[in-house]
Amino acid sequence: MEFGRVKPEELAMVDFTLPPDPELTTNTLQCATYKPQLEVHVGCAKWGRKEWLGKIYPEKTKEANFLDEYVKHFDSIELNATFYNVYPASTIEKWKAKADSNPSFKFCPKFSQSITHIKRLKGAHEVTTEFYKGIMAFGDLLGPLFLQLSDNYGPKNLPELKAYLQDLPRDVPVFVEVRHKEWYADQSAKNELFAMLRELNIGAVITDASGRRDCVHMELPTPHAFIRFVGNSLHPTDYARCDEWVQRIKQWHLKGLQSVWFFMHQHDERYSPELADYVVKQLNKELDLNIMRPHFIKEDKGLFS
Repeated sequence: MEFGRVKPEELAMVDFTLPPDPELTTNTLQCATYKPQLEVHVGCAKWGRKEWLGKIYPEKTKEANFLDEYVKHFDSIELNATFYNVYPASTIEKWKAKADSNPSFKFCPKFSQSITHIKRLKGAHEVTTEFYKGIMAFGDLLGPLFLQLSDNYGPKNLPELKAYLQDLPRDVPVFVEVRHKEWYADQSAKNELFAMLRELNIGAVITDASGRRDCVHMELPTPHAFIRFVGNSLHPTDYARCDEWVQRIKQWHLKGLQSVWFFMHQHDERYSPELADYVVKQLNKELDLNIMRPHFIKEDKGLFS
């Protein structure tokens, strides 16, 4: 993942402190029904990583069997594959069959780029229907959906965004990520966006990347968090940032948070399993959970060891 990348020598100059909770988040959690057991899922973005051979996948695993191995280590995946293609139900059923060995596993499909980046949500009814037809084949393994807008999709497009979201089916949760800097630089546009998402009961993706601190907005329009964490090859700041996230999630749960979807990214994805394991270990300890942890054949200490 290249989004928000900075040079290694610039990391010491980045303020990684998580912002305080905005008013919308406080109000959302106050209105939520407290659940003693927080639902938490931690995963990565792709299963097809050759860099994980000899690390969490057996050395001679064939690519066709990577998903079979992935579900032995994680309970969810931010499914970026669906961004590049609209898959038929027959393909989705094959993926589901591979994951059936882990009944707690959830696929979180990303909306197709043909919807978000090519059609830019306009005239996208037909391809959206095909997208939903495919992913519904995940059945009880289907998690929330993730709609990412391009970095040139700004506040002037809010009417189209609202119209599109209003027409989506209501039986599958959706989270939206915006990247255009004006969504965050213009306070009125920011307020209007997140108020609209709350009105429609649609979540907001929080992306924690070194070079785009504005995307760490901490707005929760629903009592559910979808966090995309972008690390830096196991730099010491990665662990400190994860520690702070665990504490914030713990605080949010006490205030009414009901679920967390935490997806690990690295600019060099070979290191994602190690940092995901660290997050799971800390979440299990701090929230008295039992999230599954990856099992390593050989761990990597990263570029900064």
